[in-house]
Amino acid sequence: MPLRITSAPVSGVKKRRKPSNTALRSSPFASHARRRAIAQSFTDVKSNDPSGEFREEYGPGPLPDIGMSRYIPETTPVEDVIQAICHIRDSFFEDLPTRTGMNSTRVAELLNLRRSLPPLASVAHVHTLLDIPTKVEREIVDSVNSGRIRRLIVPGRGNDAAGLGDCLVLSEDWERLVRDSSIGSHLKDKFLDVLSRPDVTFAVPDTLFSAPECMALVRAGFLVSSSSSVKGSPGIISLPTFPPTSSSGNSASRGDPAALDDKEGGSRSRCHTTVLFLSLPNTGPYLRLLSSGRAHLLALIRKSNSSEVPLHLLRDRWDGAVETDKSFSAAKRIRGEHAGILPGRTKKWKELCGMNFRWVLEEALGAGLIEIFDTGSVGPGVRCL
Repeated sequence: MPLRITSAPVSGVKKRRKPSNTALRSSPFASHARRRAIAQSFTDVKSNDPSGEFREEYGPGPLPDIGMSRYIPETTPVEDVIQAICHIRDSFFEDLPTRTGMNSTRVAELLNLRRSLPPLASVAHVHTLLDIPTKVEREIVDSVNSGRIRRLIVPGRGNDAAGLGDCLVLSEDWERLVRDSSIGSHLKDKFLDVLSRPDVTFAVPDTLFSAPECMALVRAGFLVSSSSSVKGSPGIISLPTFPPTSSSGNSASRGDPAALDDKEGGSRSRCHTTVLFLSLPNTGPYLRLLSSGRAHLLALIRKSNSSEVPLHLLRDRWDGAVETDKSFSAAKRIRGEHAGILPGRTKKWKELCGMNFRWVLEEALGAGLIEIFDTGSVGPGVRCL
């Protein structure tokens, strides 16, 4: 009987059996349905709103408020009114970035506009930097009386904190503008002599200058009138007319009708003589730019919940999503990735000529439009009033 021996029962490959259901149910969580984990972050991040605006995740309520902040006066390197005026004058605009995104014509227009603006500083801005009201006002009066600074009142712009009509300027800056102007040298000396008189504050008697001299000073921007125009000549102030001569007066006494008309016209002109106020060239564009900067800052704050926003986030909104000179932005540009838009496409540079965020923040704070408070967690906060 032949023997049949094979290696099949020995060398066969056996597969492992799956564990039974009882082994899976040994875990207390085995009966629960499996779900994919979704990472959610509740930290301080910015997300894109469907409306295209920024929305910060600070919760539905307002920011924590632990008291008013002295962030501005404590971080500004000024000690008196003169230093405050110089700081305001020199910190109005930011320096041009390396990559502006503007052509040479636009850059030239922007720099020329900056150079043409007067070196003014509002009284409210000075009070914000020093935050010692009584001492500051006393120092302003002493400096005006000593001739170191001059106080400029712009009619129709308001004299309260929120107004734009109460400004200060250094006397040396005013004299430099007069010396660099296009008026005649004789009129320059006469005008500076009038400014040095103690009785001349912000209004000039019309008897100090002749009619041609008044017109030259008005065209140069150093005098303005309370009346906006003359009949038939818009933009020209109404200048005083001189009284009739003695011969006309004698004719009027004799009953000459023409002389009577001239005499009555002269008396009417003297009764309606306008007051001439001191001014600086391009004060109007300066005030319009300041008003636009305030309005833009308030619009950025009102985008947040309860019209409150941390200071660092408000600064980012003011600057816009622009490129920076930091290493990670440079690396993105080298790799060809999007590192932000160019500054020339933001409102800060297109309409506000590169206005400094810190400068407009101080101005709005002094005007009483905003307030800065301590949050205790995310730094100073800013809210609209």
